[in-house]
Amino acid sequence: MSKPPNPVSWDTQQANDLYGVDNWANDFFSISKNGHLHVHLRDGDQRTSVSLPDIITGIRERGLDTPLLLRFHDLLADRIRNLNMAFNSAINDSGYQGDYRGVYPIKVNQQQQVIEEITQFGEQYHYGLEAGSKPELLAALAYMHDPEAYIICNGYKDQEFIDLALQSTKMGLQIVLVIEMPTELNLILERSEALGIQPMLGIRAKLSTCNNSHWSHSSGENSVFGLTTNQILNTVDTLREHGMLDTLRLLHYHQGSQVPDIRSIREAATEASRIYIELIKEGATMGLLDIGGGLGIDYDGSRSDSLSSRNYGIQEYAVDIIDVVKTVCDEAQLNHPTIISESGRAVAAYYSVLIFNILDVNSPSADSLSQHIPSKPHPHLIKLSEVESYLNEENLQECYNDALYYREEILSLFKYGNVTLRERAYCNSLFTRIITRIHEIADTMEQVPEALAEGNPFLDVYYGNFSLFQSLPDSWAIDQLFPVMPIHRLDEKPTARATLADITCDCDGRIDNFIINGEHQAHLPLHQLNDDEDYLLGVFLVGAYQETLGDLHNLLGDTNVVSVGVKNGNIQYLRELAGDTISDVLTYVEYDTKNLVERFRSLAERSVEEGKITPSHRRQIMDAYRESIVGYTYYESPNT
Repeated sequence: MSKPPNPVSWDTQQANDLYGVDNWANDFFSISKNGHLHVHLRDGDQRTSVSLPDIITGIRERGLDTPLLLRFHDLLADRIRNLNMAFNSAINDSGYQGDYRGVYPIKVNQQQQVIEEITQFGEQYHYGLEAGSKPELLAALAYMHDPEAYIICNGYKDQEFIDLALQSTKMGLQIVLVIEMPTELNLILERSEALGIQPMLGIRAKLSTCNNSHWSHSSGENSVFGLTTNQILNTVDTLREHGMLDTLRLLHYHQGSQVPDIRSIREAATEASRIYIELIKEGATMGLLDIGGGLGIDYDGSRSDSLSSRNYGIQEYAVDIIDVVKTVCDEAQLNHPTIISESGRAVAAYYSVLIFNILDVNSPSADSLSQHIPSKPHPHLIKLSEVESYLNEENLQECYNDALYYREEILSLFKYGNVTLRERAYCNSLFTRIITRIHEIADTMEQVPEALAEGNPFLDVYYGNFSLFQSLPDSWAIDQLFPVMPIHRLDEKPTARATLADITCDCDGRIDNFIINGEHQAHLPLHQLNDDEDYLLGVFLVGAYQETLGDLHNLLGDTNVVSVGVKNGNIQYLRELAGDTISDVLTYVEYDTKNLVERFRSLAERSVEEGKITPSHRRQIMDAYRESIVGYTYYESPNT
């Protein structure tokens, strides 16, 4: 499959422009002169550029292989630092009198390492956690011990949840129980009285402000969680009746994840600030305004209001929030609240990179004509062959029309048994070659016929050693766009136009939406495979939600995970977590692997008794079965 080097000039700046690295990478990634993609990690007080292919080589030498997830704790720390610096800068520049406290929503990426590192890196900023369930609250209580940070409790709360929160409050933690449904209040009041512990309460408001995003349904007055204005006032009245209005400290709202337009963010903050002011006028203590999540990531690098981007940066986001809240409070002559944000995607997305190798390529243009030439071709095949002979720039549209006509005629004849399978195969190969040649010519023309504007429909399929459903579920479920590109050979011009397929037996297990040269394309430019090396691709910005949402489609489990840093210029492999074995995933779906081995042993022994195999063959088969059941769920090369 090896091909000679492409004679067309190419440099890494062209690769950078092609894959849009400068647009989405946030200065965390760049292309080196030797064509490797590098990640920029902190080495003491400096940034050090580290080759991703070199990282993979080191991991393989240590016994783990692709597919794998790389985690970069430095990038997580940088995002927490940048978010806090943005708000603190906006506060200082505007004369805002309140503080900023961020909290990380555990649901975005619940892996233990993520929570541990966020609490470590965030300690200097009193960065807290948001828990939306009992398991998340238990994790938060184990890792968040900073008395100046907040633990925000959202979601459905039963007695056990409420009791844990109240008792932990007594130990000095700042835990806010956010009322999201009217019925929660009575239970909270009941448990507060029973335990003799005053709660710190918040209210989640349903705002009328909506936004245009994948998750817009979680905002607006029809959102699932939150209280209407009438329900908010009923809550206030109930607290007043119980003499506990002073426990109401926080107003929370949520616009949904990945809000693309800064105008929506300003409008929601304005509406919420008005509600906040009214609650103070009703007699509530308040002091905390939780603006929820929504801070977007620029997945496609367009810095626009598209669903995969956002038309603002972190600094603009912080400045606008502070400006809106300050303006509303100043008009009412009330103190500025502490701003809490629940930015999860914006913090965690850059943290992880999925790396996988390409196993094979199915190329329509690689069909060999010589293998399928019929001895007496149908006249339509002869006509189709003539189209190729007179094809040129002047008659491009005409040849395109003729090729389509003769192909459709031959397919129709085949359905009625009037041409052979060999003739049909010859037609397909010839048609593919003609259309490919037509589009090659069209790519060099200033004015392209309208019918050819969308490009060559015959794309190569590159089969990647990964599961879309396990590692990139949002790509399948909501058409989320992620940056995808090779991590090496970027000093060579890519000559293939490809879609990506995973190794699940599912046609939905494919990626066919990419950002190329700043535009959405149905194909990804890739290199021809070399026989002597693996071809490695990376999928970026996958640290948010993808690990949490992944499923066991085809029983393909979690990938290997390696955490990487740098010290004194040397790569550090800080943590290694082997991916799921076949035994692991079978256990997840209620198989007893010992029982599986015994059942297979019975089959093998019966085969010996029936003379189908020898006892030594049985031993070999059983060894292979036992070895496989403890192996990796993904494709393993023979030398692994």
